[in-house]
Amino acid sequence: MSLWIPVTIAAASFQTVRFMLQKSLSTVKLTAAGATFARFAYSMPLALLGLFVVLQVTGFSLPPLTTKFWLFAVIGGTAQILATICVVALFKQRNFAVGITFKKTEVIQTAIVGFLVLGDQVSSGALVAIFLGLMAVLLLSKSPGGDGAWWNHLTNRASRLGLGSGVLFAFSSVSYRGASLELGEIDAWFRALVTLAVVVTFQFLSMAIWLLWRDRAELLAVWRTRRTSVFVGLTSLCGSFCWFFAFTLQNAAYVKALGQVELLLSLFASILFFRETITRREIAGMTLLGVSILALVLAI
Repeated sequence: MSLWIPVTIAAASFQTVRFMLQKSLSTVKLTAAGATFARFAYSMPLALLGLFVVLQVTGFSLPPLTTKFWLFAVIGGTAQILATICVVALFKQRNFAVGITFKKTEVIQTAIVGFLVLGDQVSSGALVAIFLGLMAVLLLSKSPGGDGAWWNHLTNRASRLGLGSGVLFAFSSVSYRGASLELGEIDAWFRALVTLAVVVTFQFLSMAIWLLWRDRAELLAVWRTRRTSVFVGLTSLCGSFCWFFAFTLQNAAYVKALGQVELLLSLFASILFFRETITRREIAGMTLLGVSILALVLAI
C-alpha cells in the first residue's frame, strides 16, 4: 500500500476531531475568527519546536526558500485562514456533518485548481463526477424547513459559506503542494515539516495582527479557552503535517479524494457527540457527494 494512503486517512481523522473542538468553541465561547486563530496560536509553537528538534537531531539544514515557495506559502496560508473561518461560521448555520459535506466540495474543486495552477490533468470522466457533485450540493443547499424551490436557496448563507470554503481549501491544498515541491530533492517528510512550520507561523502572525487591530477581546477569549484550544492546536498540527506529507507524496486531487472518509467520521460525530438529527435529504446529498468523489478518484 502506498504511504500516502494511510497518511491521508490519518489526516482526515485528526481534522474531524479538530473541527469538532472548533465547533464547540465557536458555539459557546469564541467567534469564527477566534476559533480559527486558536488553531494557529497553539499549533505554531509546536511546529517550530518540532522543526528545531529535527534540525538538531538529524543535522539537516533548512533548504533554500525561493520566491516561488513564499508565494505558494502565503497564498495557501491566506486561503486556509479564510476557508476555516467559513467552515466554523457554517457550523452555526447547519449541523456538523452537513457543514463538513459542504466543505468537501473542495475535492471536486481541487482537481480543477490543480489543473489551472500546476497543470495536473483531469480526464473527461471527471466531468461526470463534477456533475454528480453539483447535484449533491443542490440537495444540501436548501435549509431544513425552508419553503420554495431549491434554486431559491442556492444563494443562502450556508450555501455561500460551504461553497466558498471549498474553493479556498482547493487553492490552499494546491498551493501547499506547490510550495513543498519547491524545496527540491529532500526527504518528503522534511519538506512537509518545513512547509508546515513556515505556513503556520505566517498564519499566526497575520491573524494576531488582524485581531489586535479589530478585536483585541477575542485574543483574551482564545487564552481563556486554552484548555480546549490547546487540543485544537495539537490536532491541527498532527492533521496539517499529515496533509502536507500526503501532498508531497501525491497529487493533491488524489489526496483530497481519499479524504472523503471524513464524511463518514463527521456523520458519526454529528450523531454520537452533538446529538444532531440528519434528515433523509441530507443523507441523500452526502451519499451522492460521496459517490461523486469516488467517481473522481476513478476518473483522474
